[in-house]
Amino acid sequence: MARTGNTWDLASSEGATGPISVPPAPAPEPAPPAAPARAPGKRSPRKKVGVMGAFKRVWILLVILVAVAIAVFCVDRLHGVFGKTETTRPGAGIASDPKPFNPKVVIYEIYGAPGAVATINYLDLDAQPQEVKNVALPWSLTLTTTAPAASANIVAQGDGDSISCRITVNGEVKDQKTTNGLNAQTFCLVKSA
Repeated sequence: MARTGNTWDLASSEGATGPISVPPAPAPEPAPPAAPARAPGKRSPRKKVGVMGAFKRVWILLVILVAVAIAVFCVDRLHGVFGKTETTRPGAGIASDPKPFNPKVVIYEIYGAPGAVATINYLDLDAQPQEVKNVALPWSLTLTTTAPAASANIVAQGDGDSISCRITVNGEVKDQKTTNGLNAQTFCLVKSA
């Protein structure tokens, strides 16, 4: 096999020889020019994006922001409906203020003829009704509270001809009554002790 120009002569064992034509190899294409080196801190130029193109890029973000704003508004409005109280805000009231310590001493007294007995009904300082049956007179009960206000009420009926009641708050008589008659009944009331 021998090359002459653009042809090859092939010789075979049978003695056949002939020129074979081979197409020339294509010439290599020139390499594209290298991109110029950018100076540090400079950005490559960007394509200009239209209004619609920008909207297409940020529409999901806008939808999320609108949904969050609506949720915050709804939760704030519902707080007023379902028990939000102003006492939980700092400086708004009882929740942040210390409890006052000014104890009130309330004394209930029932008295009548010596040896008489009575049935007594009264409200404790939590406004719960209490009953004491067939107690000997005179009778008294002392209660103490730190609540800003309390209602004091006592009713008594005895087996004598005269019975009296008295409610004293912090040493000051707030109400006192005496009733005369068969199986006398009396009551004393202080609306705000």
